[in-house]
Amino acid sequence: MQAFLDGLAGFIGWGNAITWGGIGGLWWLGILIVGLLPTGIYFTWHSRFIQFRHFGHMLSVMRHSFHHEHSDSVSSFEAFATSAAARVGTGNIAGVAVAITAGGPGAVFWMWMVGLLGMATSFIENTLAQTYKERGEEHGTFRGGPAYYIEKGLGKRWKWLSVLFSIFLILSFGFFFNAVQANAMAAAVNGAWGVNPLLVGLCIALLAGVIVFGGIHSIGRFASIVVPFMALAYLAIAIAVIVMNFGELLRVLGDIIGGAFGLEEAGAGALGAVIANGIKRGLFSNEAGMGSSPNVGAAADVKHPAIQGYVQMASVFLDTILICTATASIILLADMHMVGNMEGVTLTQDALASEVGSWGGSFVAFALIFFAFTSIIANYYYAETNIFYLWHTRTSIFCYRALYILFILFGAWVAYSGSSDNFALLWNMADMSMGFMATANLLAILLLSGVAFRVLADYEAQRAQGVREPVFDARKHNIPGVEHDVWDGNR
Repeated sequence: MQAFLDGLAGFIGWGNAITWGGIGGLWWLGILIVGLLPTGIYFTWHSRFIQFRHFGHMLSVMRHSFHHEHSDSVSSFEAFATSAAARVGTGNIAGVAVAITAGGPGAVFWMWMVGLLGMATSFIENTLAQTYKERGEEHGTFRGGPAYYIEKGLGKRWKWLSVLFSIFLILSFGFFFNAVQANAMAAAVNGAWGVNPLLVGLCIALLAGVIVFGGIHSIGRFASIVVPFMALAYLAIAIAVIVMNFGELLRVLGDIIGGAFGLEEAGAGALGAVIANGIKRGLFSNEAGMGSSPNVGAAADVKHPAIQGYVQMASVFLDTILICTATASIILLADMHMVGNMEGVTLTQDALASEVGSWGGSFVAFALIFFAFTSIIANYYYAETNIFYLWHTRTSIFCYRALYILFILFGAWVAYSGSSDNFALLWNMADMSMGFMATANLLAILLLSGVAFRVLADYEAQRAQGVREPVFDARKHNIPGVEHDVWDGNR
């Protein structure tokens, strides 16, 4: 078994070197380290800084997102909550801790940059997902996402990219990410209450199976209840810690800025580790540009594609700028990143416990249970959408569900093994599949960005004319690959 894991680790390391850097020891040779931030800058510039100039409008759209266009449809908020459930997970607690451990406080700055620029990227990819969506197999539902907008928007000759994207998404969200989430939950529960990680994994698998068999409506309803509650509770605790340590804020901010630009680092290699870890963990957390959230963003029933673009943009802000910052504040204010060899969720637990008492570790465990479990539920739907795109059969869905459960149990087994090498392998598997998946999606949305900007211009033109709720008329724009009948009901 160990020989197999060692061989797998070598293969995973090769894949990560291509996407994240490290070929020849040069961190900047990774595709995503080079491409992710410039892509976000490009979308920010050409959308005229939409995440800043339309921040107020984004909040206004969120206030109206609870409305169901039809009684049997998925509301904009339910799609937001499902994507937030996937985003707000292990990356916000264990992922931030991993970034700080590996890259120092400066990694937090690059997580912020990925989040702020990623808001524009998320707007583009989710607007495209809505534009090219198609009707689902159940009445009132829709399917869409990168696999769909690649084939429909770029044409049949690009179907190979759709297939590759779907395969990498299934590996990432159907299997590896769920193993990471289950691992973090099992480790947190074991650390807080001493429960056997394998037993925790079994409970997770059973509960997840009950919910995901109910389909997107069941997942959306569950997420819309749990996500707001867990996010507000976690932010409240973080604010309390910040207030208790208000005098230390300037020091922490100085550590973040100094570390981000190498003022406290020794050489380009160390600076590269800071940037790489910040970008990597930032993308794992907020998923902007990865191509994951468009799979559920397309499921929402809205009058105009841009509406869901704004809603999903808000999800990135919630994830990175609010919740990741909350975790970073807890760790850095407690100075726990400088102590011992703690990693992942244990670091966050011990940091909060040092500030508020022993119950802090239990609180982080509870928060992670909610965060990670809702991620596992949402991740299922992302992968199912792409299974459906590739095969369209009940047998394929059944096989996927079986493997989905097995990888949840695998993540718990890694926690049970207590091996730091297995823990690192688990994160590296997630990073590699995420890297190739994001690379395919970034290429696609860059090639299709003209369509997204055209749809945004239509939305803004209607608002400028005083239209309170812009409506998308697909026949008027006649964009190749867009299914007119999907939008006819809005006219």
